[in-house]
Amino acid sequence: MCGRFTITDPLDAIMDRYYATVADGFEYKPNYNAAPMQYIPTVVEGKDGNKLGSLRWGLVPSWAKDDKIGNKMINARAETLTEKASFKRLISSKRCIIPCSGFYEWKKEGTDKQPMRIIMKDESIFSLAGLYDTWTDPDGNKLSTCTIITTEPNSLMEEIHNRMPVILRPEDEDEWLGRDNDDVQSLLGLLKPYKAVEMRAYEVPKEVGNVRNNNKEMIQEVG
Repeated sequence: MCGRFTITDPLDAIMDRYYATVADGFEYKPNYNAAPMQYIPTVVEGKDGNKLGSLRWGLVPSWAKDDKIGNKMINARAETLTEKASFKRLISSKRCIIPCSGFYEWKKEGTDKQPMRIIMKDESIFSLAGLYDTWTDPDGNKLSTCTIITTEPNSLMEEIHNRMPVILRPEDEDEWLGRDNDDVQSLLGLLKPYKAVEMRAYEVPKEVGNVRNNNKEMIQEVG
Protein backbone atom coordinates (compact mmCIF):
# COMPACT_ATOMS: atom_id res chain seq x y z
CA MET A 1 0.00 0.00 0.00
CA CYS A 2 0.97 3.65 -0.02
CA GLY A 3 -0.08 5.44 3.15
CA ARG A 4 2.37 8.33 3.53
CA PHE A 5 4.35 10.54 1.18
CA THR A 6 6.05 13.91 0.82
CA ILE A 7 5.71 16.82 -1.56
CA THR A 8 8.24 19.44 -0.52
CA ASP A 9 9.15 21.31 -3.70
CA PRO A 10 8.33 25.00 -4.23
CA LEU A 11 4.96 25.72 -5.81
CA ASP A 12 6.57 27.23 -8.91
CA ALA A 13 8.59 24.05 -9.46
CA ILE A 14 5.46 21.90 -9.32
CA MET A 15 3.60 24.21 -11.72
CA ASP A 16 6.52 24.18 -14.15
CA ARG A 17 6.86 20.40 -13.91
CA TYR A 18 3.27 19.85 -15.04
CA TYR A 19 2.74 22.99 -17.15
CA ALA A 20 -0.12 23.65 -14.76
CA THR A 21 -2.04 26.68 -13.58
CA VAL A 22 -3.39 26.88 -10.05
CA ALA A 23 -7.05 26.08 -9.44
CA ASP A 24 -9.20 28.63 -7.65
CA GLY A 25 -8.81 28.46 -3.89
CA PHE A 26 -5.74 26.21 -3.95
CA GLU A 27 -3.31 26.85 -1.12
CA TYR A 28 0.03 25.08 -1.00
CA LYS A 29 2.66 24.45 1.62
CA PRO A 30 5.35 21.74 1.69
CA ASN A 31 4.16 18.52 3.30
CA TYR A 32 6.78 16.25 4.87
CA ASN A 33 4.26 13.68 6.10
CA ALA A 34 1.16 13.63 3.90
CA ALA A 35 -1.42 11.21 5.29
CA PRO A 36 -4.88 9.88 4.40
CA MET A 37 -7.83 12.22 4.94
CA GLN A 38 -5.62 15.25 4.34
CA TYR A 39 -6.03 17.49 1.30
CA ILE A 40 -3.14 16.80 -1.05
CA PRO A 41 -1.92 18.54 -4.25
CA THR A 42 -3.25 16.91 -7.40
CA VAL A 43 -3.07 17.57 -11.13
CA VAL A 44 -5.99 17.04 -13.51
CA GLU A 45 -6.43 18.10 -17.10
CA GLY A 46 -9.03 20.82 -17.44
CA LYS A 47 -10.56 22.41 -20.52
CA ASP A 48 -7.72 24.93 -20.62
CA GLY A 49 -4.81 22.64 -19.72
CA ASN A 50 -3.49 21.09 -16.54
CA LYS A 51 -4.82 22.38 -13.23
CA LEU A 52 -3.06 22.06 -9.89
CA GLY A 53 -5.51 21.86 -7.03
CA SER A 54 -6.21 19.68 -4.02
CA LEU A 55 -8.30 16.60 -3.33
CA ARG A 56 -8.91 14.85 -0.04
CA TRP A 57 -6.98 11.60 0.11
CA GLY A 58 -9.35 8.66 0.58
CA LEU A 59 -11.85 8.08 -2.22
CA VAL A 60 -15.55 8.59 -1.53
CA PRO A 61 -17.50 7.21 -4.52
CA SER A 62 -20.30 9.40 -5.84
CA TRP A 63 -22.83 6.72 -4.84
CA ALA A 64 -21.62 6.34 -1.23
CA LYS A 65 -24.11 6.81 1.62
CA ASP A 66 -21.61 8.84 3.64
CA ASP A 67 -17.99 9.95 3.47
CA LYS A 68 -16.66 7.58 6.14
CA ILE A 69 -15.77 5.06 3.44
CA GLY A 70 -12.85 7.30 2.46
CA ASN A 71 -10.73 5.92 5.29
CA LYS A 72 -10.74 2.51 3.59
CA MET A 73 -10.15 3.78 0.05
CA ILE A 74 -6.72 5.38 0.16
CA ASN A 75 -5.33 2.89 -2.38
CA ALA A 76 -6.65 1.05 -5.44
CA ARG A 77 -4.94 -2.09 -6.74
CA ALA A 78 -3.99 -1.75 -10.41
CA GLU A 79 -4.69 -5.43 -11.03
CA THR A 80 -8.37 -5.22 -10.01
CA LEU A 81 -9.41 -1.69 -11.03
CA THR A 82 -11.92 -2.90 -13.60
CA GLU A 83 -13.49 -5.34 -11.12
CA LYS A 84 -14.26 -2.90 -8.31
CA ALA A 85 -17.44 -0.83 -8.43
CA SER A 86 -15.67 2.11 -6.78
CA PHE A 87 -12.97 2.36 -9.46
CA LYS A 88 -14.03 0.77 -12.75
CA ARG A 89 -16.06 3.76 -13.96
CA LEU A 90 -13.30 6.22 -12.96
CA ILE A 91 -10.43 4.73 -14.97
CA SER A 92 -11.92 5.97 -18.25
CA SER A 93 -12.69 9.53 -17.20
CA LYS A 94 -11.49 10.63 -13.74
CA ARG A 95 -7.74 10.22 -13.55
CA CYS A 96 -5.28 12.44 -11.74
CA ILE A 97 -1.62 12.73 -10.84
CA ILE A 98 -0.37 13.21 -7.29
CA PRO A 99 2.95 15.12 -7.43
CA CYS A 100 5.43 13.49 -5.08
CA SER A 101 9.00 14.04 -3.89
CA GLY A 102 9.17 10.75 -1.96
CA PHE A 103 7.00 8.18 -0.21
CA TYR A 104 7.36 6.27 3.04
CA GLU A 105 7.11 2.57 3.70
CA TRP A 106 7.88 0.49 6.77
CA LYS A 107 10.41 -2.34 6.44
CA LYS A 108 10.12 -5.27 8.83
CA GLU A 109 13.32 -5.96 10.78
CA GLY A 110 12.60 -8.86 13.10
CA THR A 111 9.86 -7.69 15.42
CA ASP A 112 10.60 -4.06 14.58
CA LYS A 113 9.63 -1.83 11.66
CA GLN A 114 12.01 0.71 10.19
CA PRO A 115 10.48 3.60 8.21
CA MET A 116 12.08 4.11 4.81
CA ARG A 117 11.78 6.99 2.38
CA ILE A 118 11.85 6.17 -1.32
CA ILE A 119 12.85 8.84 -3.81
CA MET A 120 14.29 9.32 -7.27
CA LYS A 121 18.08 9.23 -7.34
CA ASP A 122 18.09 12.72 -8.86
CA GLU A 123 15.59 13.87 -6.19
CA SER A 124 13.17 15.09 -8.86
CA ILE A 125 9.39 15.35 -8.56
CA PHE A 126 7.60 12.20 -9.74
CA SER A 127 4.00 11.33 -10.50
CA LEU A 128 1.79 8.94 -8.58
CA ALA A 129 -1.18 7.67 -10.61
CA GLY A 130 -4.53 8.39 -9.02
CA LEU A 131 -8.28 8.34 -9.54
CA TYR A 132 -10.77 10.88 -8.21
CA ASP A 133 -14.49 11.28 -7.69
CA THR A 134 -16.95 13.85 -6.33
CA TRP A 135 -19.52 13.02 -3.68
CA THR A 136 -22.48 15.19 -2.69
CA ASP A 137 -23.83 15.13 0.85
CA PRO A 138 -27.57 15.38 1.69
CA ASP A 139 -27.24 19.17 2.01
CA GLY A 140 -25.78 19.51 -1.48
CA ASN A 141 -22.18 20.11 -0.38
CA LYS A 142 -19.62 18.58 -2.74
CA LEU A 143 -16.52 16.67 -1.60
CA SER A 144 -13.82 15.79 -4.13
CA THR A 145 -11.51 12.94 -3.13
CA CYS A 146 -8.81 10.71 -4.60
CA THR A 147 -7.05 7.39 -4.26
CA ILE A 148 -3.49 6.35 -5.14
CA ILE A 149 -3.09 3.31 -7.39
CA THR A 150 -0.67 0.59 -6.28
CA THR A 151 1.07 -2.25 -8.10
CA GLU A 152 3.55 -5.04 -7.53
CA PRO A 153 6.94 -3.99 -6.12
CA ASN A 154 10.05 -3.52 -8.23
CA SER A 155 13.37 -5.05 -7.13
CA LEU A 156 14.11 -2.11 -4.79
CA MET A 157 10.71 -2.18 -3.13
CA GLU A 158 10.30 -5.95 -2.78
CA GLU A 159 12.84 -5.93 0.05
CA ILE A 160 10.74 -3.32 1.86
CA HIS A 161 7.09 -4.09 1.09
CA ASN A 162 4.94 -6.23 -1.18
CA ARG A 163 3.26 -3.23 -2.88
CA MET A 164 4.33 0.13 -4.23
CA PRO A 165 2.50 3.14 -5.67
CA VAL A 166 2.24 3.34 -9.44
CA ILE A 167 4.79 5.90 -10.61
CA LEU A 168 4.05 7.09 -14.13
CA ARG A 169 6.91 7.47 -16.59
CA PRO A 170 7.18 11.15 -17.60
CA GLU A 171 6.45 10.22 -21.21
CA ASP A 172 3.16 8.57 -20.12
CA GLU A 173 1.79 11.44 -18.03
CA ASP A 174 -0.05 13.20 -20.86
CA GLU A 175 -1.75 9.94 -21.87
CA TRP A 176 -2.84 9.35 -18.27
CA LEU A 177 -4.25 12.85 -17.80
CA GLY A 178 -5.82 13.17 -21.27
CA ARG A 179 -9.48 14.16 -20.96
CA ASP A 180 -10.39 12.56 -24.28
CA ASN A 181 -8.53 9.32 -23.65
CA ASP A 182 -10.94 6.54 -22.69
CA ASP A 183 -8.87 3.59 -23.95
CA VAL A 184 -9.02 1.56 -20.74
CA GLN A 185 -6.71 -1.23 -21.88
CA SER A 186 -4.03 1.24 -22.94
CA LEU A 187 -4.38 3.12 -19.66
CA LEU A 188 -4.12 -0.08 -17.62
CA GLY A 189 -0.89 -0.82 -19.48
CA LEU A 190 0.70 2.25 -17.86
CA LEU A 191 0.17 0.88 -14.35
CA LYS A 192 3.35 -1.08 -13.82
CA PRO A 193 6.33 -1.02 -11.44
CA TYR A 194 8.75 1.85 -12.03
CA LYS A 195 12.40 1.23 -12.88
CA ALA A 196 14.23 0.38 -9.66
CA VAL A 197 17.55 1.58 -11.07
CA GLU A 198 16.27 5.17 -11.04
CA MET A 199 15.21 5.06 -7.37
CA ARG A 200 16.79 4.78 -3.97
CA ALA A 201 15.57 4.12 -0.42
CA TYR A 202 16.97 5.27 2.91
CA GLU A 203 16.09 5.07 6.60
CA VAL A 204 14.29 7.99 8.23
CA PRO A 205 13.37 8.80 11.87
CA LYS A 206 10.68 6.63 13.48
CA GLU A 207 8.87 9.83 14.47
CA VAL A 208 7.46 9.87 10.93
CA GLY A 209 4.98 7.27 12.17
CA ASN A 210 3.06 10.04 13.95
CA VAL A 211 1.21 12.21 11.41
CA ARG A 212 1.58 15.21 13.71
CA ASN A 213 5.31 15.20 13.00
CA ASN A 214 5.55 17.19 9.80
CA ASN A 215 8.88 18.93 9.32
CA LYS A 216 12.20 18.63 7.50
CA GLU A 217 13.55 16.25 10.13
CA MET A 218 11.17 13.56 8.84
CA ILE A 219 13.10 13.26 5.56
CA GLN A 220 16.57 13.27 7.10
CA GLU A 221 18.59 10.09 6.54
CA VAL A 222 19.46 8.13 9.68
CA GLY A 223 21.59 5.06 10.33
